[in-house]
Amino acid sequence: MVCRAQLPALEFLQLMLISRESDRREGILIRQGKGWFQIPGMGHEPIGALAYHLQPSDYIFPHYRDRALMLARGLTPHEIARDFFTRTGSSSEGRNMQGHWSARHLNVFSIASPIGAQCLPAVGAAWGIKKAGTSQVVLCNIGDAAMRQGEFFEAVCFAVQENLPIVFVVEDNAYSISTPTHGMCPFRLGVFNEALARQVNGRDVLEVFDHGGQAIEQARAHRGPTILWCELDRLGSHTTADDHRVYRSAEEIQDMLQRDPIALLANRLMGAGALTVYEWQKMQTEVTQMIDTIYQQVEREPPPDPAHVLDHLYGPHKTPVPFPFQPDEANTTMVAMLNRTFNMALAQHPRLLMFGEDIADPKGGVFGLTKGLSTHFPGRVVNSPIAEATIVGTAVGLAAIGYRPVFELQFIDFITPGFHQLVSQIATLRWRSNGLWTCPLVLYAPYGAYLPGGGIWHSQSNDGLWAHTPGIKVAIPSTPEDAAGLFWTAFEADDPSLILLPKHLFRVRMPVRQCQPVPFGKAVVRREGRDVTVVSWGNCLELAEQAAQQLKRDGVSLEIIDLRTLVPCDWQTLEASLAKTGRLVVIHEDNRTCGFGEAVITEMVSDPKRFNFFLSPPQLVARYDVHVPFTPELEFAILPNLERVLRAIYTTLE
Repeated sequence: MVCRAQLPALEFLQLMLISRESDRREGILIRQGKGWFQIPGMGHEPIGALAYHLQPSDYIFPHYRDRALMLARGLTPHEIARDFFTRTGSSSEGRNMQGHWSARHLNVFSIASPIGAQCLPAVGAAWGIKKAGTSQVVLCNIGDAAMRQGEFFEAVCFAVQENLPIVFVVEDNAYSISTPTHGMCPFRLGVFNEALARQVNGRDVLEVFDHGGQAIEQARAHRGPTILWCELDRLGSHTTADDHRVYRSAEEIQDMLQRDPIALLANRLMGAGALTVYEWQKMQTEVTQMIDTIYQQVEREPPPDPAHVLDHLYGPHKTPVPFPFQPDEANTTMVAMLNRTFNMALAQHPRLLMFGEDIADPKGGVFGLTKGLSTHFPGRVVNSPIAEATIVGTAVGLAAIGYRPVFELQFIDFITPGFHQLVSQIATLRWRSNGLWTCPLVLYAPYGAYLPGGGIWHSQSNDGLWAHTPGIKVAIPSTPEDAAGLFWTAFEADDPSLILLPKHLFRVRMPVRQCQPVPFGKAVVRREGRDVTVVSWGNCLELAEQAAQQLKRDGVSLEIIDLRTLVPCDWQTLEASLAKTGRLVVIHEDNRTCGFGEAVITEMVSDPKRFNFFLSPPQLVARYDVHVPFTPELEFAILPNLERVLRAIYTTLE
């Protein structure tokens, strides 16, 4: 049982006061036009008492009202002021919003704005801690409104399933901006039982300290997760862009202010003789003067240099280690090559984990990509629930604490539940934290059509959508050796990679010469030619080759370029080919509108030097702007085909 006497009450009272005064100071500065936005933490200060139970190696996935918790964890008022003013040296260098705490040196994970977005990364970190066998714990704090996000329930389910060392702290201030949550709160709806959730008076510092200590002790002893339901008050408006007087009565606001946790603790200490009225007044005066001085100093500091706004979108280039094996046979399939590559990667990288639907034996994935791996590497190749957000979100937390997730999505079409984690967490983490947090992981999925019977939800490619998202590297191999080489490079990279595997080519036996790491951003010339440059990737390379064979009889020579990676893209190889042929045709199976082929053409025609190479307008052959149908006759009618490719090539030759 945790003893209340362990909380240094006077010290914490001063800390809460510092938190409150910095809140108040920022509100004044906003009204003076010296700031852009502020999220106040007034009323949430007692949550900071949890920090006294944490060890330096523990992780916090915070809520944006956790100002006092951040101070208790070790952030200084200067650092908080820099975040408010977005000055040089702030946690994100002006990239993330105020109140979106991040401190790599304190194991405080960077906040993404969408509520509840931290829950699945938090359980991913807790899962990694459990696998490492350490005594670390994870604190995951959210607001009561965020409990209605599905990812919160996925996170709780996974934490219970795996008995993870995590404490969920729900800061229930009874409002979702202006909407009362009393009738929506899962606790009040009876969703959680008492074995998992504990109700806490969040206005009482000592009660928060006691119950929090018990929950953290339970997690540290590997006795599973807890949800702390902390009822407290949001003493001000939701943000400085809100006015709570519009939807709260004067009586409600007055009653709430009577429950101010700072006043409650001060009165308790004065009643116990631990603090005099004079000492309390002196403490308030000193804190006010200190915060005023700090904010005046920080206001004079320089803002971030715009010249560096592109920094840390991706990490530095790393040379991958040599490829560990060479093929045993002259011809093989992509499935066989990838299975062997995964086997070698698991053997060489002890912190590499694989997670996905049905990937464990006996099935080994719906396409057999991971067959046999869970038998050889028990506990490291694991079946996931049918929950794509869990797959993608847990990868974030694992990668952030030093693991190397290589996670499978059964089809890229099914990523939509995990899309939030991909674009909100994975793609932005390095950049929004100014390079302090990183997310090195590999997500891979079968993609594309040309395999009849897939329909709308098994045949999409969406290349342009993934390439449109900064911060993710995107690769699409078309041969077994390139598939192996791209994965081997991705295993060593410091960035998140999305590798799309053309399932139409999975079991096509192809010649394999030499396996080696394939650098991202380096296209390959599959066929040299003089008349027309044809650019493609993945499934559509077949169409380019078929066109080349047919046109050869007419004396037309095609140069075929396989991009291999869309992000980064090898513009130099395309430019060199265009300089030779003067004609360009791009083939892709994604939608025509906003597909990556449009980006290729734009890049080539927008540069004056490249534009001068063109002897005719460039052509794009793509899927029509419609969903992929189920029946083969309709599927093949909307996809790029040889007839359309030939027509485009002849157009450039006119």
